[in-house]
Amino acid sequence: MNPLFEAGQEIQSFMQARGWPFCFIGGLAVIRWGEVRMTQDIDICLLSGFGNEKIYIDRLLEIFRPRISDADVFAIKNRVLLFSVSNGVDIDLTFSGLRFEERMIERATPYQYSPGCSLITCSAEDLIVLKAFAGRMKDWSDIEGIITRSGEGLDTGYIFSQLEPLCEVKESPETIEKLHILLSSLK
Repeated sequence: MNPLFEAGQEIQSFMQARGWPFCFIGGLAVIRWGEVRMTQDIDICLLSGFGNEKIYIDRLLEIFRPRISDADVFAIKNRVLLFSVSNGVDIDLTFSGLRFEERMIERATPYQYSPGCSLITCSAEDLIVLKAFAGRMKDWSDIEGIITRSGEGLDTGYIFSQLEPLCEVKESPETIEKLHILLSSLK
């Protein structure tokens, strides 16, 4: 089995055994919704709320190897825990607590990547929101692939209803405009 999918199954089993709400985002979700691209690590979003991160960090670091010294301190400060699973694949686990993130995890569904490997990923719409908010060049390229593959099936009303409040906080209205332009040019 692909080491990335194997690692995904390992961390997913860990989360599910504890009843922790989560979903895969980033490269694994892009493979599902956009164009297949190489990814070396796994991004996962865990609904932890605010102020509870230490409980999750301690449980995760009992089992998995941290990738940096003081990974727990870094995780509290940056809300991202960096660790590796047993086969050496790197995991970037984001602690979430925003209402958008909660909805994203509620809306997440399983996807069969290969025989015997089903992983829970965010929706195409939620992935577009995450990518547009991050706004890096590769994120916009990923958004293009998602739009091209999903086409008319995308719920653009939902996308903008989730992205607009996030962009207001970030003070980046240009993100909304850029996404409108991209959506109209690819249809």
